[in-house]
Amino acid sequence: MPVIVQKYGGTSVGDPDRINVVADRVVRAREEGYDVVVVVSAMGDTTDELFAMAQEISAAPEPRELDMLLTAGERIAMSLLAIAVNARGCKAASYTGSQAGIITDSKHGQAKIVDVRPGRIREALAEGKVVIVAGFQGVSTTADVTTLGRGGSDTTGVALAAALEAECCEIYTDVEGVFTADPRIESSARKLERVTYDEMLELAAAGAKVLQLRSVEYARRNGVPIHVRSSFTDEPGTWVAEEDESVEQALISGVALDDEEAKVTLEEVPDHPGVAATIFKAVAEEAISVDMIVQNVSHRGKTDLSFTVPRADLPRLTGVMDRVVADIGAHGYSTDAGIAKVSLVGAGMKSHPEVKADMFDALATEGINIEMISTSSIRVSCVVRAEDAHRAVQAIHRRFGLDGSDAVSE
Repeated sequence: MPVIVQKYGGTSVGDPDRINVVADRVVRAREEGYDVVVVVSAMGDTTDELFAMAQEISAAPEPRELDMLLTAGERIAMSLLAIAVNARGCKAASYTGSQAGIITDSKHGQAKIVDVRPGRIREALAEGKVVIVAGFQGVSTTADVTTLGRGGSDTTGVALAAALEAECCEIYTDVEGVFTADPRIESSARKLERVTYDEMLELAAAGAKVLQLRSVEYARRNGVPIHVRSSFTDEPGTWVAEEDESVEQALISGVALDDEEAKVTLEEVPDHPGVAATIFKAVAEEAISVDMIVQNVSHRGKTDLSFTVPRADLPRLTGVMDRVVADIGAHGYSTDAGIAKVSLVGAGMKSHPEVKADMFDALATEGINIEMISTSSIRVSCVVRAEDAHRAVQAIHRRFGLDGSDAVSE
């Protein structure tokens, strides 16, 4: 039988009633003739609650033990769902990430999948069972339990779909799909029927929280179609797949907001070869992701250099910057947690150079200042003040007719 992988987020399995609803959906898919593999996140806010308890005991929990603790949430959810499916007369078996063959590197808290060995899953499917797997976790090449980072259950689902050559990976969440903007910010945002892997990668990197960035990268690399759907309705959601050359590509897919970044500025940096490498090697050694980078024009052999990082990483970055300033002979540095990044994404903009000017004009019309800019062939991102972020999203959404009133296609 064809295989389908379904992933359910924490809201979807947030309590026993929701778990029973999910069990009904799983059994229905089985009755429709699919071999079903289910990946579950921890129930509701379980992961946050476990992390908070760890921090009550230690401000800096030992990473190995923290991973061991946090994986408990998904194990609870997988067991309860298996009990619910079995209670409906449909055989089910639950497995932890390690039992399911999810092999990772040894980076606790942000482990990456290096291999999937689904032998045990295949055996259970051959026995007619629904397989339920704990998301967000695996086992390292050194035999330690690891976690894949926030949103890691998405990556678990896509990785299993690739290994099992599934028809698709359905990502069930509390939203109906991918929208042209966050509906909580822009009420006229529309659900998109289809986006390309590249567009979804840019949206995820720009702050859209529908899918974990790494899960989209994994899906693109392995050609796994993703269907983002709501677990609260039976309506179709948004398909994330390869670009269909036969379909006219919309100019703009959506506007994304990332309000969880901060800006770091190094002042009077010596402007000569090797300095940038020294700075960003030090940051990389702390596993801190850098997004946008802007360097000013050099003046008398000195320049200012700004970059953005996740706001949550600022405390760890402080010690790094103290060392870097001393190493490179910079004047000093400052941090700014009061920023947000607004991004416009769409594969159609590759052949429309006027898009950037229109975006900047929309912000200018609203009196919103742009502090940093970065671009790719299908994305334009601007850093603005955090207090202007929602107005920026709304202004750009209106300018490009993303509510459908005046949408433009190639």
